[in-house]
Amino acid sequence: MDNSWGLSTISVHSGEKNYQGSLTTPLFQTSTYLLSPTAYQAIEEGRPREEYVYTRWGNQNQLSVAEKVARLEGAEDGLVFSSGMAAISSLLLALLRRGDHLLTTKDLYGGTYSFITEELPQRGIEIGFTDQTDPQRVEEAIKPNTRVILFESVSNPLLKLTSLPEVGQVAKRKGISLVVDNTFSTPINLRPLEWGADIVLHSCTKYLNGHSDLVAGALVGKGEILNEVWKVMVRLGGCLDPHACFLLERGMKTLALRVERQNQSGLGVAKFLEGHSAVEKVIYPGLSSYPQRRLADRLLSGFGGMVTFQVKGGDEAALKVMSKLRIIKEATSLGGVESLISMPTNTSHHLLSSEEKAELGIDPGFLRLSVGIEDLDDLIGDLNSALR
Repeated sequence: MDNSWGLSTISVHSGEKNYQGSLTTPLFQTSTYLLSPTAYQAIEEGRPREEYVYTRWGNQNQLSVAEKVARLEGAEDGLVFSSGMAAISSLLLALLRRGDHLLTTKDLYGGTYSFITEELPQRGIEIGFTDQTDPQRVEEAIKPNTRVILFESVSNPLLKLTSLPEVGQVAKRKGISLVVDNTFSTPINLRPLEWGADIVLHSCTKYLNGHSDLVAGALVGKGEILNEVWKVMVRLGGCLDPHACFLLERGMKTLALRVERQNQSGLGVAKFLEGHSAVEKVIYPGLSSYPQRRLADRLLSGFGGMVTFQVKGGDEAALKVMSKLRIIKEATSLGGVESLISMPTNTSHHLLSSEEKAELGIDPGFLRLSVGIEDLDDLIGDLNSALR
């Protein structure tokens, strides 16, 4: 692998397993493998991950797509999972023990927040919350038993940037594992390992696959950590099916092209919405009104395809706007080639109380828009018609 390759070339060519002249990685739709002396030896020596024995342990398609994600993020190792939640749950269960402290923020994907607050305390793990945008508050929230810091590079749904340069330094100085969910940014726009992260998480369901036709997750980073996570994944059974791996690898080949288009259209849509009389406010890292614009310019290669905005008139008006859209589809996922819109208060963050939503800034009329690869003029026309 040429270390000088650009991200689009890596998206297309890295991780490929060419068998008997195949141009692309074939589909290895098998649950098990013929045992060999080398496989027996690996099992006996505690190295079962190094040989193909059973697909829950490892498979050529899993290895191929995991290598591609790792290469894009600049990581030494990678694992793929049956969902983003399988990835984050396996990771935290591998890293945390009874009596440990996890430091995170409430400004998280609802599924992650739910797992952290509902499952981990039952295992005797302490949870602390802080503001990921303020490195001083992050450091002040660290306890002697803090083992993991978990943030999203760009938060869901408020699009807050984690102050990675400073937070990475704090974690390194304190000897704490820093985990960053990079789903919204993708490695095309940001590579957290370069700013001090130890592990990077992706819901591959979103941008990495990009076609809204599979559910998957990935972790990349330090091999010594992922070896321990692999053991948990095997025990819990959250490995990714070979056919889903095959589809994910195919989808990732266009990642750089899709994200480039979504960066451009995301900025165009955000500017349009900011100037519309029916819109209360717009949050987008590429706008001059974005509170962390200087940090965005420093960290991001592109500002992304996620735009959040608040419609005047509250939730009732926002629901009406979504019902009037023709091109943009009302659905709860993101990162695909088609534009999707949802209201976090009744989808991804419905488990939060009204007080918690208000504390975060998820106000009435708040919408989350994932900009796809449609023509920008058509998207603006669709939004304008619905808002009018």
